[in-house]
Amino acid sequence: MINGPKDPKGGKKKPNADEWPYKGRTKEKSFLYEIVANEWNGIDVDKFDYFVRWGFLYRNCRASHCLMRSDKEWTEESVTFLKKDCHHLGMKNNFDHLRFIQFARVCEVEGLKHICSRDKVLTLIAEAFLKADKHIQIKGSQGQEYTLSTAIGDMEAYTKLTDHVFEQILNSSSVELAEAKKILERIISRDHYKFLGEIKPRQVPTKESQLQWQKELAAAVPEGGNGGVTLTHEDFVVSVATFDYGMKDKDPINNVYFYGKRNPDTAKPITRDQVSKLLPECFSEQLIRVYSKKSDEQSVEAARKHFSKWCKEKGFPESQNGDTAAP
Repeated sequence: MINGPKDPKGGKKKPNADEWPYKGRTKEKSFLYEIVANEWNGIDVDKFDYFVRWGFLYRNCRASHCLMRSDKEWTEESVTFLKKDCHHLGMKNNFDHLRFIQFARVCEVEGLKHICSRDKVLTLIAEAFLKADKHIQIKGSQGQEYTLSTAIGDMEAYTKLTDHVFEQILNSSSVELAEAKKILERIISRDHYKFLGEIKPRQVPTKESQLQWQKELAAAVPEGGNGGVTLTHEDFVVSVATFDYGMKDKDPINNVYFYGKRNPDTAKPITRDQVSKLLPECFSEQLIRVYSKKSDEQSVEAARKHFSKWCKEKGFPESQNGDTAAP
């Protein structure tokens, strides 16, 4: 296994030409550490895989039911449709990872070998799993039991943590998994939480702040009341969505080396003045999205009014209201 030692601060040590902290491979093979879980710039096969795999459970959970059909029911058209729907979210994926790999090249930079690019190639499921976490046990090495959240600490247990967990919860008759099962059933029937709107926060809220905001949303009863609808803080979801380029607030391109056509064995970083001035100055932002767990029309309308009043009370800019369905 390729593995790097942890530093005292909890992160991974970054290698350099003078000190090589990794075990299993020598520094002559330093580029291997950039293939999976790339700590150097965040560009790795995991990211490529996300582009095509993420739609499977989020977009079309019904795919698992399609797979249960008999062989006679399969046609070339149905296979093609299923592949496109599960892997492309119904949208075209403009990123061609095969082209990226085709032009990737190992070059030596400052005494270490890096994977370099040609200079012209520049919240429902989570909630269900959280509720099921303590009630699903996975046997790992030496017979020790692990939960969904702790299985990552044991390689044997982690290899057993596959997509079957979704079906296990969905088909369970256990009382402990009843809440998680209801959430997954809503996903299957596409009864999603309803998107109320989003705001750009001045600072990222803590978990405690999010809970407080849920209580404030429930308390923000509009003038004229709710028309008989009762909303509690548990009927609202406050979700923090963070968008970045794989390195939080840093520019990952600063840690990517490029080689030129005339000198393919020499790689160097690209400076800011060599790229388009249209590139962003900020590489990370947060959005606060608010959802209603209740999906009936009357409750959603009441929740929207709560959200609108809450935004005014908090002094947030005009909210960007969404459709009734979550994005």
